[in-house]
Amino acid sequence: MVKTKSNKKAKVPHRSKRLPKGAGGGIELLLVQSVEHLGRQGDVVEVKRGYALNYLIPQGMATIATDHHKRMVAKHRAQLEALEKAKMAEIRALADDLARQSITIEANANDEGHLYGSVGATEISNALKRNNFHIAADQVRLVGPLKELGLYTIPIHLYGDVNAEVKIWVVPSVGEEGAAEAQQ
Repeated sequence: MVKTKSNKKAKVPHRSKRLPKGAGGGIELLLVQSVEHLGRQGDVVEVKRGYALNYLIPQGMATIATDHHKRMVAKHRAQLEALEKAKMAEIRALADDLARQSITIEANANDEGHLYGSVGATEISNALKRNNFHIAADQVRLVGPLKELGLYTIPIHLYGDVNAEVKIWVVPSVGEEGAAEAQQ
């Protein structure tokens, strides 16, 4: 028996849940947590479909903005604001602690004080982590890499409009020759 092609169309999966569209044609989402450059926790934002489906929703940062979710957020707005206030107080305390810090980074340098390499955001972030400050490299706001020995005041972006400045000392590293001279 020979099989022939049937005239039936392929079955397309039914989309029971349509994503709510905003006024600008994007997807309306409710932010579960604050997202920099987008909005605060509890805000209803409109984003492009790919950003919503590929990043915000899978990362747990947002959920679909249904009427039920909007009502729940309106009901718990005071609790959300209290949580945000506590988080901001914690971040401001971290900024004060960072402002009192002086971090030393050793680097290879010549006799004139020019570094053979450079000190960048990653090295500063690692030095802060060694001193129990968990700051990511993208929070360190360098204009350019540090290429000379000396004292630098580096801005650190913590959250929202909260920034801190930390003092960084770039000093010559003590090599094997320096260690031998120190022992004598």
